[in-house]
Amino acid sequence: MNTKRFYGKGLPGVDLDSLKGQLIVVEGADGSGRSTQIGLLRDWLEHRGYPTANVGLKRSMLVSDELEQAMQGNILGNRTLALFYATDFADQLENRIIPALRAGFIVLADRYIYTLMARAIVRGAEPAWIREVYSIAIVPNAVFYIHVSPATLVERNLRRDAALDYWESGMDIYRSTNMYHSFIMYQRQIQKEFKSMQTVYGFDTIDGNRTPRSVQRELQAKIEVILNGKPGAVPKDERMRMQAQ
Repeated sequence: MNTKRFYGKGLPGVDLDSLKGQLIVVEGADGSGRSTQIGLLRDWLEHRGYPTANVGLKRSMLVSDELEQAMQGNILGNRTLALFYATDFADQLENRIIPALRAGFIVLADRYIYTLMARAIVRGAEPAWIREVYSIAIVPNAVFYIHVSPATLVERNLRRDAALDYWESGMDIYRSTNMYHSFIMYQRQIQKEFKSMQTVYGFDTIDGNRTPRSVQRELQAKIEVILNGKPGAVPKDERMRMQAQ
């Protein structure tokens, strides 16, 4: 039985019954090991014969270059930034995610709407407004949030000689001269928002403070269940609405 659904109004003209693939999301901050885990999952799935497709933030053919250029100036307003990312997501949803699901692929999303909503809310967006913006999104079959303490995130970024990012450090919010302290404060706010969203969207929180191999083993075990037919996570308010019908 197909269980694909949108979080809200969805995209017009999309036949959800035709989407035979699986959508698996891995969330987490820079330094959480998220992209490494996505790569390991892709290799594991393809070795087992599953075709995969990858999506993520700022990968739209329509606006990704323009978004990247706009962010270089560090002058984007909060709503403009949120809508830029929403456009990037919508283009990928229509032109990459849905076609891949229709073809039966497993789509691995290196972050999805949850990071985008959390960032927007922390920057002052009304939660109801940003949820409506992303009501076009398809409910994933699984969402895994790799949680790593902010202090550990900093250590990992420094260990790999990765400079802290202006936006990922919330420098546009706190206007601090100390990027390290700004990063810690911003990531704490993001993690607080993820904790709040977890109760609504029901995604799995994964302890990312362990070795990459331990995290990968847990992800593979959970995805084994997904591939055997577990339905996607539905928000609490959506479950209540469906039960009332």
